[in-house]
Amino acid sequence: MSVFGKSFSVLDISGSGLTAERARMRVIANNIANAQVTETRSGGPYKRQQVEFESILNQSMKSRFSKEADMNGVKIKGITQSKDSPNRVYIPGHPKANKDGFVEMPNVSVSKEMVDLIAASRSYEANTSVVTTYRKMNERALNIIRR
Repeated sequence: MSVFGKSFSVLDISGSGLTAERARMRVIANNIANAQVTETRSGGPYKRQQVEFESILNQSMKSRFSKEADMNGVKIKGITQSKDSPNRVYIPGHPKANKDGFVEMPNVSVSKEMVDLIAASRSYEANTSVVTTYRKMNERALNIIRR
């Protein structure tokens, strides 16, 4: 089956999904690891990062002659920092506390990150299942041909 003369490849779609979700899990793990960092090189507390995805199919429809025109799936558009303000927590003895005893903490919610991590993990597992099923179907087709 083809759309605009390009055929869908199950392995392209699932493979790109696996790559994207692996990157998403890496960013989530980085957010969790930095959930208590109050001072970064750029100054101020760590800012939560998010992965933005983009459909390659949409891009190939826009430009049929692009480098990615033969591939369908998802790609990482970029990793962006959250624009949310830092969390202010009352910790009077903290070295970064202001005169009122408040510390600007990262805008990372570990519970939200864990929910996102579970969702990314499930998406990764689903794409792995698609690849496994595709491989099994091809093996069965070859066995039918051999008979």
